[in-house]
Amino acid sequence: MKKQFAVIGMGRFGSSVAVTLSNLGFEVLAIDSSEQRIQEVANLVTHVVQADSTDEEALRSLGLRNFDVVVVAIGQDIQASILTTIIVKEIGVPRLIVKAQTELQGKVLRKVGADKVIYPERDMGQRVAHHLISSNIIDHIEISEDYSIVEIAASGRMIGRSLRQLDIRAKYGCNVMAIKTGEKMNIAPHAEDLIQANDILVIVGKNTDLQHFEKTFAE
Repeated sequence: MKKQFAVIGMGRFGSSVAVTLSNLGFEVLAIDSSEQRIQEVANLVTHVVQADSTDEEALRSLGLRNFDVVVVAIGQDIQASILTTIIVKEIGVPRLIVKAQTELQGKVLRKVGADKVIYPERDMGQRVAHHLISSNIIDHIEISEDYSIVEIAASGRMIGRSLRQLDIRAKYGCNVMAIKTGEKMNIAPHAEDLIQANDILVIVGKNTDLQHFEKTFAE
């Protein structure tokens, strides 16, 4: 049985999450207090409901505890975001993900029950910054406060050389988890594997080590 998602808050971020999940084939309930926002996504998700997320009775009537994941994507109204998080957690949803704008807000949200706090603006800013550092950085995903995963297109200095010759682990403290060659994914590549043109390296490491690596191979 496919997972069911509920997304509260149909701003730019919330509507993007809801519509993307729906396009991937999942059942999605979109909730917002604005009739206009609800109408904008009505034909793009499974179900829509106009409701005040700070109204506990209204949320309970929606049967949110039956959803696998609830995403609280409320934007500027921090008070509403916190109160909604408390209510949804008390309802008993299995997994609660909440959007935050600041670290302080994130700490409060975790204390009142958020299983995971996400920072879309901050994370997107970091990704843009990494793209600005080097045009061959394809993606940058922070997996903890100190560690990240980077997808980097092979630069001219890498092509034709083996992982042993590049010696990325010893020189930069990073590990090459995989190499994408076209549609093929080489998981846990060997030291003698050669880097080819158009290859994409998936690398994990400390943020400081990755920054050193990115700068060294920047193009």
